[in-house]
Amino acid sequence: MRGQLPAATLLVNVSNDAWFGESVAAEQHWQIAQMRSLESGRMMLRANNTGITGIIGTDGRSLARLAPFTTDTLTGVVQGRTGATPYVRWGEWGILLLLALALSGAAVSIHRARGRT
Repeated sequence: MRGQLPAATLLVNVSNDAWFGESVAAEQHWQIAQMRSLESGRMMLRANNTGITGIIGTDGRSLARLAPFTTDTLTGVVQGRTGATPYVRWGEWGILLLLALALSGAAVSIHRARGRT
């Protein structure tokens, strides 16, 4: 997904959660979509025949949504967006760098603590 973002100004997800019946899967997929919007800085339109249909803002918040297993029309205003969030820029490398720094700090702390005893 990150590779397509320079050209994509809006995310669209058309899906079918019927496979999962009335389980928690529809809500989990909605939360995954919220995370994708947040990490990309793009609004998402999500259309689902049995799951959650809705609009997600660039900050990952639900702007509008329809309950699963309902037939209705959802209307709202969306705005395309450009630019790159830190995740779009560095991907997992940013997270791995932070993790490496945290582990290095913990190792130094343990080393110093052992030296004092």
